[in-house]
Amino acid sequence: MRLERLKCLPVLALGILSLFFSQTALAQHGEHAPEGHEAPGAAHEAKFDPGKEMLDHIADAHEFHFFTLKNAEGHETHVTLPLPVIVYSPQRGGLNIFMSSNFHEGHEAVAYKGFKLEEHHIVGVDEAGNLDESVKVYDFSLTKNVVQMILALIVLFLILRSVAKKYIAGQGRTSAPKGMQNAIESVVVFVRDDVAKPNLSHSYKKYLPYLLTLFFFILINNLFGLIPGSANVTGNIAFTAVLGIISLVVILFSTNSHFWGHIFWFPGVPVPVKIMMLPVELLGVFTKPFALIVRLFANMTAGHIIILSFVSLIFIFTEMTKTAGIAFTPVSIAFAVFIYVIEILVAFIQAFIFTNLTAVFIAQAIGDHHYEEANH
Repeated sequence: MRLERLKCLPVLALGILSLFFSQTALAQHGEHAPEGHEAPGAAHEAKFDPGKEMLDHIADAHEFHFFTLKNAEGHETHVTLPLPVIVYSPQRGGLNIFMSSNFHEGHEAVAYKGFKLEEHHIVGVDEAGNLDESVKVYDFSLTKNVVQMILALIVLFLILRSVAKKYIAGQGRTSAPKGMQNAIESVVVFVRDDVAKPNLSHSYKKYLPYLLTLFFFILINNLFGLIPGSANVTGNIAFTAVLGIISLVVILFSTNSHFWGHIFWFPGVPVPVKIMMLPVELLGVFTKPFALIVRLFANMTAGHIIILSFVSLIFIFTEMTKTAGIAFTPVSIAFAVFIYVIEILVAFIQAFIFTNLTAVFIAQAIGDHHYEEANH
């Protein structure tokens, strides 16, 4: 019975998310309705823009916006969690620290201390509230992506620390591992035996800590991103870019003369072919981590967009007729829940792919030239 209840949690979560999304969308309709263009039976209501809604949902922000409540009188209450804003501007007195809630007064976006929030970016403004391009703004704020990543790291640290304490106490060494310890050990053994050893051979112990860090770090952020109302951290190109650059540094520090000899002067081919291959091989050094960056970013972003697309269909059909919207709601939620379950699997797959490809690229950098030496 408990298992059946747990199986219903994703459905419940997606249902709640769709309701929250509904309130937010309807609230934004009322806020942005153009004057003098009122639709029959829907005064001051603008057409639903699914593209804008989806991009706003997956974008980074200076607050966690959960949902918007609207009462019978039309008054809206935004349920948000403001985050600290940390900006540095020489033209605005240097370092400024305040909460992002200061940028909002009711439903209006307002300036505060010479700054204003426009399209998720903080810009400098003049006394009239207009953009002042002469003001340089350096934003070091704790955005929702940063805060969620810190929370994910704390949770990951606590889990791994509790598992480590059990091993120190003897559980898992003198007896079989239990609970979370068993789950973590299975993952560690999987990365060691199916990722590190097959690709890195005798060098696997040197790189295993880095590969495990990559896998768990990406996985925990992927899973946190599936919580309704959370941030899509691994769907942020800056996040994946940093991971890709770190992997590039590890790959470059793992290279040797054999590797660079194949890059700059590929053996066993005519000189004209070597000259043609040189830029291709050199470019390949940088395209490998670039592929890691784009693959993780695209897959995690695509999953969120697909889920939001199915939810958006409810409002698109509702704009046609309310009957069509109500009739299509169960279908839309069913498809959204299905993709949501697939995304849980994708969270594990993408963590594995990023880690496995990193191991492959490191192995290529190390090079296995024993076969060549034996045939000279």
